[in-house]
Amino acid sequence: MSRKGKIWIGGSLGVAALVWSIVLFLGWTHTRVPRKTAATWKQESISTAYVSSQLKQVDKTHSSLIISYDVGNDSSSDYNLTETPSLLILTRLKSDGSLSQEQPARLSYPVFLPPGQHARLAVEITEPFVWPAQEDPAYPDKLREFVKRRLENVAEFLVFDQADRSQLQLPSGWGELQDVSPAGS
Repeated sequence: MSRKGKIWIGGSLGVAALVWSIVLFLGWTHTRVPRKTAATWKQESISTAYVSSQLKQVDKTHSSLIISYDVGNDSSSDYNLTETPSLLILTRLKSDGSLSQEQPARLSYPVFLPPGQHARLAVEITEPFVWPAQEDPAYPDKLREFVKRRLENVAEFLVFDQADRSQLQLPSGWGELQDVSPAGS
């Protein structure tokens, strides 16, 4: 074999050994370096309790169901919840426990809560609904049916603030809502 052939074979073996060493090293570091795990959602030291539900007429073709909660801050820092693009309100379905965005839920107003304090928080669902005339004999039944359809498969509301990865659970408490009293005009 010529000298050029020996140099070429030796160089090829050297490159192959170098590539093999790099592959082994990367494989070793890949298994040794811990992978970043997805950050978990923080569940703040915030207590919540269902207070009431109220149905309001927005206009002749829309109504809002407002679900109010008492919110307590048991942490040592301020709690601020404001309607922003990073805020997402989902419903946990009773039927299968999955999360849903089918209902257009939003905060009725911002909430600021210093440590050790309580405040009200309201979730609002506004949907098309032709408000019945008060003299309609089926008036109360139509209002009850509207509310029932909105809440019958809702186990709870979950408020996610994607900016700080916090989660707030708003439990069910509305039961059957036997008496729905209209408010607003």
